[in-house]
Amino acid sequence: MSPSTGGPVATLIGDVVRSREHDDREALHDRLVAAIEHVNAEVRPTRPLHIVLGDEYQGTFATVGQALHAAMTLRLHLAPGIDVRHGVGWGPVTQLDDATSDGPGWWAARRAITEVHDDEEKAALRLTRTAYAAAEGDDGAGGPTVEAVNAALRCQDHLLGSCDERSVRILRRLMTGEAQVRIAAAEGISPSAVSQRIRSDGLAVIALSHDLLRSAS
Repeated sequence: MSPSTGGPVATLIGDVVRSREHDDREALHDRLVAAIEHVNAEVRPTRPLHIVLGDEYQGTFATVGQALHAAMTLRLHLAPGIDVRHGVGWGPVTQLDDATSDGPGWWAARRAITEVHDDEEKAALRLTRTAYAAAEGDDGAGGPTVEAVNAALRCQDHLLGSCDERSVRILRRLMTGEAQVRIAAAEGISPSAVSQRIRSDGLAVIALSHDLLRSAS
């Protein structure tokens, strides 16, 4: 296969947080594959997400917003048992073969996920799971503002990372448009208890933030 190069795209690189701590690696792999297949069917990437090595996966999307939507969908689909981190990069990408990407956009995504790794080592930023970077110079033109996107992502990640398992489940259902009455029945709690969690844990804020980020070009 000869290398193929197109215009700028949003590259998503992800991996599993503390994957070596999982006792059943085969079950981890199976759940990750199922989640990736779910996202590929829902979000329709320009190059489908696929596992490239161990628990690392990559894919490309037409917009940064689509890549961020894929990242959040994957995270919620795998939670609470599996936590994932993501780097999104904007810029041209060269497809060297079926499994190997290169180019300014790919390296921007690699830089972004490295930033997430670094932030996790800092107490104040330990809940960071997503970062965005653009290729340098003209290669990064046309993407959303890096500082604005990362400001929103840091706040979104902190709120989501502070939620307990029930609130994460409620958020997942809320973001698919499920009615609060049905969410309450599924959780075995009252509708008022669901409403209270949506307010106190900032679930509506997370959902709104995600919707705004999803619209990023």
